[in-house]
Amino acid sequence: MPANDLVSAPIQGQPRTGPYLPPATQPVRTVVWVIHLALPMLGLWLLLANHDDLNIEWHDNFGHFLLIIAVAGINVVLGAMIGQASARRADARLLLVSLVFLSSAGFFLLHGLATPQIILPKGSYGFDLSQPIGLLIASVFAAVSALPLNERAARAVLRSQIWLRGGLVLVLVGWGLASLVPGFTALSDPSPPLGAGLGGFEPVGVVLYAAATAMMFRLHRSRPAAMLISLVTAYALLAEAMIAGMYRHNWHLSWWLWHLLLTLAFVFVAYSAHLQFRREGSSAGLFDSVALSATVRKIRAEYEEALEELVGHLRSRAESRVPVATRLAGKFGLTEGQAAVLDRAGAALAGERELSERLAALVDTGNQTRVGLPERELLTLALDRVRQAYGDVRITLVADGRVAMGAREYGPRDFPGNQPVRLESTIVHPLTVKGRLAGALEVPVGRTAQDAALAATLASQLSISLENARLYQELSTLFRQYMSPDVANSLLADPRTAALGGELVELTALFADLKGFTSFSERAAPGEIVEMLNRYHTAAVPIILSNGGTIVQFVGDALLALFNAPARQADHAAAAARAALAMQEAAEEIAAGTAGYPRFRIGINTGLALVGNIGSPELRGFNAMGDCVNVAARLEGVAEPGTVVIGQSTFDQIIPPPTVRPLGDLALKGKEEPVRAYVLSGLP
Repeated sequence: MPANDLVSAPIQGQPRTGPYLPPATQPVRTVVWVIHLALPMLGLWLLLANHDDLNIEWHDNFGHFLLIIAVAGINVVLGAMIGQASARRADARLLLVSLVFLSSAGFFLLHGLATPQIILPKGSYGFDLSQPIGLLIASVFAAVSALPLNERAARAVLRSQIWLRGGLVLVLVGWGLASLVPGFTALSDPSPPLGAGLGGFEPVGVVLYAAATAMMFRLHRSRPAAMLISLVTAYALLAEAMIAGMYRHNWHLSWWLWHLLLTLAFVFVAYSAHLQFRREGSSAGLFDSVALSATVRKIRAEYEEALEELVGHLRSRAESRVPVATRLAGKFGLTEGQAAVLDRAGAALAGERELSERLAALVDTGNQTRVGLPERELLTLALDRVRQAYGDVRITLVADGRVAMGAREYGPRDFPGNQPVRLESTIVHPLTVKGRLAGALEVPVGRTAQDAALAATLASQLSISLENARLYQELSTLFRQYMSPDVANSLLADPRTAALGGELVELTALFADLKGFTSFSERAAPGEIVEMLNRYHTAAVPIILSNGGTIVQFVGDALLALFNAPARQADHAAAAARAALAMQEAAEEIAAGTAGYPRFRIGINTGLALVGNIGSPELRGFNAMGDCVNVAARLEGVAEPGTVVIGQSTFDQIIPPPTVRPLGDLALKGKEEPVRAYVLSGLP
């Protein structure tokens, strides 16, 4: 895997495969690049502006031939390498770039072969026109290569590659025969001393190269890479070579200048490829940074897939990593050093993944500690989640003062100062509740450097969760024996609800007592009285709770229940009525089996009341105060044994209307206005 792809990162939301250039160095590189391009043009201007003094003639046929052969050879090698990369990546841009180098190199070579006194005795039209024609053809390939080709266009280019390469070869062979075989065509005839030109087509090539340079530079800005900037420089120098070639003073310094520009264009790319090859030790990804964006994304996806495969292999803890490393090295053309780097990167990433998963498991374990969650359920949920991240984790609770963990047993003395026990591949931490041993946690260690610390944190988290679960269970059991479940749940969830104070709430109050309790108490033994009360309340309490009521007090044989406080109910009046009728049915069954037992009488009323904690900072209770509660108590007082009396406000809120017997307007104690009441006998 090329090193530049290993360190690549998106820039401005696009993928990048070249080595990252820090922001501070980019302006410096840009200045150097501009100087490289400006100096040749400055030299051309000096040569042409002072023709007689500086633009001297230097005639060296054999030196010219050797220069062309060397530069063309380098260019052919570059074109072939880029062509191989285009075939390996199936990338249209790399194919077109390879044709830029091959076409310019081919015609440059033909220009060298046409050097006077090498094959032909004198200069010829072929000698003058070979390189301008080659540069013009290459400019077309360069301009198309810089375009952001879409998928359809790229496929069309790849389908035409045989025709493009074959056509280029035929053109080169035909041009060589025409320009090197004496008398074959006019191209082998001697040309004028000032040389032949393209008849004004040179500016077309300059424009195409300029466009290709601008587009390639824009691509370099989005994903900086040394190979891309070298290609930008090469395209710009080829444009300058066309400009310099327009001044056809053969064998003068201005004529040699375009040879130098061509040489620099190819050498820039060759040198960048050489440096990258030395850095990476492989030619597999030398030109990946030049490829189309779709190809770059595909390459990155392949690398990510390979890295994920290696990470998965490392995390599975297979005995040998050689098969995977060998296969990946062969697939991506990695050197031994690159495979080792990839192996270390995979191991580091696998460790980071495991660390992240274990930290997430710790967070989830803490989130599972909730009010009312049973201890066994809590530990089961925590164990299932923890095993996903930590592997074979085991939790065991104390039994008979010992913790049996597989074939081993642990007691308080095995964990002095609550320190863990370190085994060969696991570590055993004590789980404590209120400072005492409550269980043990066994966690595998050795996979990451943080295993021991994570295991200690996990044990601490589970100890807190276990202690909280038991504390909640104790509080819940204690509270529910002395108050309504709604009040208990509210206090457990938010202790601030125990503060003194209250709020005005519309509620339905239910008062119930046993008519005849006083006379029964006079003739019954204390134990029999308690038994009788417990039987009635044991039947009444579940009925009230199942209908959403809250019992706020027991006073001897009487009880007060509230509906719509503290828990809200939309149909609290109907719920209170259902509960009252069910209580009377249950009371009749109790009284029917025992002679002399008293009967319930119940009063219900709906209205506003002040609901909250009433008392002092030292002792308080949840209660309701208000006229509606007082009326409910008065209605209970006028009810006959075995009946339920409801006020007008309750009757109005039960829809459809209940079955009742009107009692008319009652004058109740403490009320100036009469209260209309009804005897409730049934609900729709």
